[in-house]
Amino acid sequence: MQMEFFSSLIVLQWLGTAFGVVQVLLARQNNVHNYLFGIIAILIGIYVMYRSQLYADILLNLYYLVMSIYGWAYWKLGKKGQETPISYSNGRERRIAVGIVLGCFILMAYWLGQHTDSDVPYWDALACSFAWAGMWLMAKRKMGCWIYLNISNFISIPLLIYKGLYIYAGLTAFLFVVAISGYIEWKKIIAHENGGIYEKA
Repeated sequence: MQMEFFSSLIVLQWLGTAFGVVQVLLARQNNVHNYLFGIIAILIGIYVMYRSQLYADILLNLYYLVMSIYGWAYWKLGKKGQETPISYSNGRERRIAVGIVLGCFILMAYWLGQHTDSDVPYWDALACSFAWAGMWLMAKRKMGCWIYLNISNFISIPLLIYKGLYIYAGLTAFLFVVAISGYIEWKKIIAHENGGIYEKA
């Protein structure tokens, strides 16, 4: 029975990884349809994280799900019914992102440390907090999303290895590399679109 459990998790990790890889590659290319593949990967991830007792990651994935639906609509329609361009965050958006990190870490660290059986409450909360901010910026199509998501990736890799989720750890390492290239690619897109007029949007 135990072997069947681990085998099923391995298959699900591979499946979730496949959809996750397609999603991030499409996001790197600034393709709005990345969200479709991301939603499928998220649903698989929620089940895997539940069975692995990574509770903050479950909440993170639920948040990802909401932000993916919102991001899909926002990318396509924006505020004026037109596709939202890539842009840099303004001062208010940067403050919101930092606030998300701090608020999420405090809440998650307390909840995980006091009300769950998590053995890695602070690391789990820290990875979660940067990912929350990064996903919010991604939904807004902001350049800074890649920075926040990569900080989360950097923290998550050893955490996933510690939990024995080696396939997801490998995926996260891959995402770390793609996030770097994604930042470079988006910067090129900004530089070429309409003579760079979107750079400060």
